[in-house]
Amino acid sequence: MLGLFKNKTKGVHPPENKHLSADSQLEKPSPPEEVAVPIQQHIGAPLELMIEKGDEVKKGQKLADSEAFVSAPVHATISGEVKSIEKVATPSGEKVTAVRITASDSDQQEGFSKIEVDDFDSENPSPSAIRNCVREAGIAGMGGAMFPTHVKLSVPEDKEIDHFILNGAECEPYLTVDHRMMVEKSKKILRGFELLMKAVEVEKGIIAIEENKPDAIKTMRNLVSDKKEIKVEVLPSKYPQGGETVLIKTLLNREVPVDGLPLDVGVIVNNVATASAVADAVDRRKPMIERPLTVTGKGVNNPGNYIVPIGTPINEIISLAGVYAEGPGKVIAGGPMLGKSIAEIQAPVVKGTSGVLVLRKEEVEKYDPDPCIKCARCVDACPCDLMPLNLSKYARKEKVEKLDEYKVSNCIECGSCSYICPAQRPLVHYIRLGKAQLNEQQQSE
Repeated sequence: MLGLFKNKTKGVHPPENKHLSADSQLEKPSPPEEVAVPIQQHIGAPLELMIEKGDEVKKGQKLADSEAFVSAPVHATISGEVKSIEKVATPSGEKVTAVRITASDSDQQEGFSKIEVDDFDSENPSPSAIRNCVREAGIAGMGGAMFPTHVKLSVPEDKEIDHFILNGAECEPYLTVDHRMMVEKSKKILRGFELLMKAVEVEKGIIAIEENKPDAIKTMRNLVSDKKEIKVEVLPSKYPQGGETVLIKTLLNREVPVDGLPLDVGVIVNNVATASAVADAVDRRKPMIERPLTVTGKGVNNPGNYIVPIGTPINEIISLAGVYAEGPGKVIAGGPMLGKSIAEIQAPVVKGTSGVLVLRKEEVEKYDPDPCIKCARCVDACPCDLMPLNLSKYARKEKVEKLDEYKVSNCIECGSCSYICPAQRPLVHYIRLGKAQLNEQQQSE
């Protein structure tokens, strides 16, 4: 290995609960009769619609785009008629404009409208051609951040990248879709990783996988056994091992600076599902119209892993796994640590939806936090070496200068502090408020 236990990082060990779906193979159910495709599914500039109500659209057809560099187009995920253009709630609760499409009979076919890229050599695509292809496919980070992938691959001239890390850690409890992708779609993932490496002209690649996925480790190691430039590294199973900054610290012992990016320390990190989408975009000219996700939790009968069209209603996703008769106690987009409670169950799957967690009513506790006892467990757990108890206090008292002094911007909001707190204080909630306070002050200056 790579001295992984020498470069120890902090974190916590919540119950993994991955056994519920880890052995469930990927399934591709019949497409829904209707989807609502949000036109803002990325960090960056807003998009402009290219269609109108009543238009007939084909699967893969571009629905909205922007001339701005930091943007990612969205495409029709089923073939049919544009029923309406309306505001819908996303899994995060944000109200955004979406294109509602009613499926036509032709949607049952496997075909899709291919993306168009000028001067593209399919046998030997250039780095710029790969980036253009990724851009036209609308690929945004599928690990949850939804940052446009082509932007991440466009390295500034004053930066030099020497390592590309493919993130297969999947440290979030319950979620297993990346695990299944590495077992079942390993060749496509490797192909996508090689294309990503070529896009930034880097010669060293690391596929990072937590030790709790032995079948994925074996599969990926066998696949890269004859490749000197790529190796598989096994990580200790710990949360948040899959965070970008944590991965880089663990694998390479490099510290990403405050308000900095991985490329500031010569590294790019991408998720395994993103690599798979890149392979589809380059080799098949397929836009990002679907995504793999886990549907799991003790609130469903048959937890599993699925590949579904973007825009599919969450309630239809849950029905695939069968909800218990008493109904769910809480539905979360993502996992229990980083995920967000879904207020509207009809919210659509978006590019960053890695899973849907359904909890039973008896699992959902309401509690009143106790006073902080200064035990420092949150400090011991914080992978960013921050002091969550102080950040929480300063946020509640709106001491913005102190928030800046104690590096609130460095928090990755992993939730380790809240999880470990014996007083059950909502530390991450206050830290998010503190970040907003600091951001507001900086914008007013």
